[in-house]
Amino acid sequence: MDHEDRIALFLDYENLALGVRDHHGGRPFDFRPIADALAERGRVVVRRAYADWSYFDEDRRMLTRSHVELIEIPQRMGASRKNAADIKMAVDAVELAFERGYISTFVICTGDSDFTPLVHKLRELNKRVIGVGVEKSTSALLPPACDEFLYYDRLEGVDVPPPAARRARPARPSPVEPAPEPAVETAAEEESARDVDTLAVQLVQTVAGMQGSSSGDVTASALKRALLRKDPTFSESDYGFRTFGELLRHLAAHNVVELAAGPAKGDPEVSLPEQGDREVAFGLLRSVVVDLAADGGAVALSGLKDQLRRARPDFSEKKLGYRSFLQFCKAAATDGAVELRWSPEDGDYLLTPHTP
Repeated sequence: MDHEDRIALFLDYENLALGVRDHHGGRPFDFRPIADALAERGRVVVRRAYADWSYFDEDRRMLTRSHVELIEIPQRMGASRKNAADIKMAVDAVELAFERGYISTFVICTGDSDFTPLVHKLRELNKRVIGVGVEKSTSALLPPACDEFLYYDRLEGVDVPPPAARRARPARPSPVEPAPEPAVETAAEEESARDVDTLAVQLVQTVAGMQGSSSGDVTASALKRALLRKDPTFSESDYGFRTFGELLRHLAAHNVVELAAGPAKGDPEVSLPEQGDREVAFGLLRSVVVDLAADGGAVALSGLKDQLRRARPDFSEKKLGYRSFLQFCKAAATDGAVELRWSPEDGDYLLTPHTP
């Protein structure tokens, strides 16, 4: 238990409840999916919800059964109930951060950007902050401020209503038969594959950056934390994987990364494939430059990537860990595959085949 994260949960209840009602077809807010998600992340020792509970009588019973402390913010004439709840919640969170040093994680359940300064202050006090909000009613300013942000709509156990079908005019009879249903599934599968390819590029760049900035090995847990720092809304479940380890095994099977036993069970080391793939890519670059360069001429960097893709459509320098095509060409020059120089006259880099 000493290694468990202690979590303090604060709910801006009116923001959550109204967000769910407005964007989930009038359905009531369900606290259980949030409780289950936090149970996977640590031990929740504080649970507080802020609202004028005369407006949420049924919800009050549901929260009480889940052992949530209800903080009453009554509505008064001439006063803003919303501001009163926000201020009380922020003051309580900061006070708890100072008085309960054993609490390592604060969960702020709201989509209101007014809580962004609170998030910054808690992180300044060396606390991890997780945000929770309804996707369509969450300010774009809030998720990037958090260490991790969970969209209520995507949590396990939340039943999101399907989007309402758009009314259309009756179509004229057509002799062309409608496309079969499997074609739609194939399109969805292709879209999912493209998403995973985009994720693979981001993951490879992150691994390359972590390897370049430190001499230590990159573990799966450290990689997941780095991805969350880049995008606090990142979740492997959005790409169809149950766990981060399952995602890594999928990418390893496609030779995007390599996995090895790590310092702890279930936390493998993640690395980029050995020089084989890079040598093949360098060889491809050299062969294209040789074909394009005539009588000792040089090839401009601009447009060269398109030539490589004509020879090999799946070429991507980012999958090899390079942030740009220029960086890839510089690495090839360092390896001796080509020669690279800047030409002030042409205003571009020029490549020529390497001559021993």
